Parts: sequence; structure tokens; C-alpha cells
Amino acid sequence: MRTSTVAAAAVAATGAMAKPRYLTYFDSWDTTNLPDHSITEGVTHVSTAFAASTIFNSGTWYQPFMPLDQIRALFDDGVLVCLSIGGWGDTTGFSAGAQSNETRQTYAQNVATTVKTLGYDCVDIDWEFPGGNGQDYRQTPNSEKAWEIDAFPLFLQAIKDAVGQDIELSIAAPGRVEDMIAYTAENVAKINDIVDYVNVMTYDLMMRRMNTTTHHSGVSNSGDSISTYIERGLSPSKINLGFAFYAKWFETAPGFNCTTPVGCPTAELEAADGSDTGKSGAITFEAANMNGDFQHAVQNGVADEDLGGQWYWDADKEVFWTWDTAEFVTQKFTDIVVKQQLGGVMNWALAQDSLDWSHFKAMQAGVKALQ
Repeated sequence: MRTSTVAAAAVAATGAMAKPRYLTYFDSWDTTNLPDHSITEGVTHVSTAFAASTIFNSGTWYQPFMPLDQIRALFDDGVLVCLSIGGWGDTTGFSAGAQSNETRQTYAQNVATTVKTLGYDCVDIDWEFPGGNGQDYRQTPNSEKAWEIDAFPLFLQAIKDAVGQDIELSIAAPGRVEDMIAYTAENVAKINDIVDYVNVMTYDLMMRRMNTTTHHSGVSNSGDSISTYIERGLSPSKINLGFAFYAKWFETAPGFNCTTPVGCPTAELEAADGSDTGKSGAITFEAANMNGDFQHAVQNGVADEDLGGQWYWDADKEVFWTWDTAEFVTQKFTDIVVKQQLGGVMNWALAQDSLDWSHFKAMQAGVKALQ
């Protein structure tokens, strides 16, 4: 793997951005064991997650889970604090808000009022699956959400018009091509002109709807996700590459000998009604989690140098594990951020790397090398 020095030289050669965006999500359910300034140094944006999407349909007041001045104090002077709305499984408010010009205007004005009154610097729309494939895809078929495809850029435009040019607007976008339903080439061209940047969730690329294994945040499949967005018209300078501070695990098919990280059949990970069968999950890089099966997996992990990802198959438990090491974080800067001349990076989430902050430190070093 290449060093940060090589990465810096490559940036100089390609003419990538001198001041990259460096965003971290800060979730409301994980507010202890926060990193100190030596770890957060260089972060340019912090996105507070999440405000419920339904709040802004009626103008109900939103209260941040932590005072914004306390959040700012965790980072460098001048950090931009963003209000992140929605998140996985939260689509109801967005669907209602995007229905018509009237609902879009109401929603947008409520967002703008909230952001400006509370003193946020930016707003992040985490409508992760417009057009379908969300958590409720079995209960509400994608065909019933097809209208959202055309409504999505109109919804974003209304919000941008309401918040104005001085407040940045970003969105969180899916990493799996199968989930990019609203990100048609026509829509991407519109979105590219509306938003200030896009946080591409290049993780969860292996998830419970799949029936064979792969890296959930590998170098190769993350790069493929970014290439797809660029091919569809998203400017590289507006893309933030996503990093996950957690591992994922999946039970494999009974009796199957899994000898490779890609292509091992899994157990039934999702029931016919879309519910979780309990045979897969995620676990963060926090000290409290570093025991038992996860600790065993980390200690015995295998580096896939071809596709870029750490993995381990527990033969006794018949469980497949997939995660990033700090080394693969570094490789993503060289192979994706620099190579594709991206505008920045982001991670999920602030407190989830507290075992040794190795992933956070690798991101910090990667960003410094870009400047």
C-alpha cells in the first residue's frame, strides 16, 4: 500500500482540491467516549444525526441533542455544524414533503427556519432511498414510490432555495448500484447543480438482502460506486467518499466451507416480509465491543489485497466478518480519492472508533496529505 507521501505527490500531479472536505457524522445515541482535539483536528464539517424527517412537515420545533456550542468545541475553530435529517428507515416525512409544490415549499421553509434560528451552518438530507428499496420496501413496493424519482430533485431545489447560498446543502446517497433508483443520469445532472456536496455511503455494500458474501466497504467496490456516480454526471469535486467505523457479520449457509471473501452463500438473512432474521449485524470499533467473537475475528483477520478489504470466516460459528483496517483506509485515499479527484471524505460515526482511533487517525493523515 502506498504511503501518505506518495498520495500527496499524486494529488499535486492531478490538481485535486487543495482544501478537501472532511466530514464526520455525530449521532445522538453515541455521545460518550468522544475523541479529543488531537483526533478531530482537520475536520471541516460535523453533521448531527438525526432530526426526524416528519418534524418539518408541520413546523414542529426541533431541539438539538447537544448545544451547538458544545459540539463546535469538540473540533477546530471554524468547523461547520450541519443539521442532518432522516437516516436509515426514516422516509415518511420526506415522501409527504415531496408530494407537491405546496408541500415542498412548506417543508423547505420549515427546514430553513430551523437551521437559521438554531445557528446551523449547513443542512444534510439523509433521504437514503428515494424511489424505493428503503427499509419498508416489502410493505410499500418500489412501484408505489416511482413518483419520488422525479420529485426528488424538485424537493432538493426547494430546500436549497429556502436556505440560500450561504448555507450548504448536502445529501447522503446509497453506495449499492441497486439502491441508486432516483439517481438516474437525468436526475444526477439536476442534483449536481443543486447540492453543494454528496456524502456517498460507500459501506453496507454487503447487507442482509444479499445471499452471497462480499466486502461491505472494500476498496474495489467502493471505487465502483464512486465511478457509477461520476459516469451518471456527478462532479467528482462534489463527492465525499464514505468510511465506516464498524464491521459487519453474516451467517453463512450451513455446512459450506468459505475460503474466499466473495461468493460464499449466506444463511437466510432477511425474511420474506423484509424483517431481520437475526443472522447478520454490525459492530463498532469501540473498546466495549472488542471481546468474544469480534475480537477473535479482528485478531485472525485476513487482508484481501486484490479487492481491498479485511475479512474473516469463523469456521466454528459459520460467520463471515468484513471490515476496513487503517491500512485499507489509507489505500482508499490513494486509489479512490486521489485517483478520481474527489472533493472530500466523510465517516460514520464520531464515537465509533474509540478502541484506538486508528481509522480516524488514518483518515486524518489522508486528508492532511491532500492539502
